[in-house]
Amino acid sequence: MTAEKPEIAMNLERLQEQIKRAAERVGRRAEDVTIVAVSKTFPFDAIRTAYDAGLRHFGENRVQEWETKQSRVADLRATWHLIGHLQGNKARRAANFFDRVDSVDSLALAQKLDAAFVAETGAKNAESNSVAPRNRLQVLIEVKSGDEATKSGVQESDLPSLAESVAGLAHLELLGLMTIPPFLDDPKQVRPYFSRLRELRDDLVRRLNVPLPVLSMGMSHDFEIAIEEGATEIRVGTALFGQRAATA
Repeated sequence: MTAEKPEIAMNLERLQEQIKRAAERVGRRAEDVTIVAVSKTFPFDAIRTAYDAGLRHFGENRVQEWETKQSRVADLRATWHLIGHLQGNKARRAANFFDRVDSVDSLALAQKLDAAFVAETGAKNAESNSVAPRNRLQVLIEVKSGDEATKSGVQESDLPSLAESVAGLAHLELLGLMTIPPFLDDPKQVRPYFSRLRELRDDLVRRLNVPLPVLSMGMSHDFEIAIEEGATEIRVGTALFGQRAATA
């Protein structure tokens, strides 16, 4: 064992082994699960270390925080996800700085992103080092799980109409669904939330007759359960980067 190996690289190896075991338990392949490294609050050099370890997807919660880092990692051929709640007045900036918006929760926001993407493409396409295509902005719809007032997301009853509308926007590419279930001490207790998101996705595929390959669900404390229930992307921060510093 080498003492020179970065902690993030060692954490990634442990995480990949956990993913492999979880996938094997339900007859899936670990290769079918993408890790989105949640780099919010961590400095740009942590992103570079994670990239060097092999990660290619990164998630940020706030547009303004990402703007302070983006220029320091602009040379990396990665896919940049906005995973936090997005206010409509920041849609244009989000369309400019991110390849994916994983937290669409209203038609009004989707329409603003659609219009903003048109305004922000062009020179961006020529200069981008992103691995994500830039002919359309890729999006997920965030579905609200549970009754927590602080959580964003569309209600299940409104999901079909929102998905149909988003799928019809010319400059957005709807890839699937995302959810953040309530935090429970026993990760097994969140299983129903994950299985429900899979059911909602499958229903939308039948309704809309379009592929929706992405199920973004599961974080550091519950991703194994999410994988067992069909997650194709997991959003992991603490398990990779360590504990975040307390914020005001």
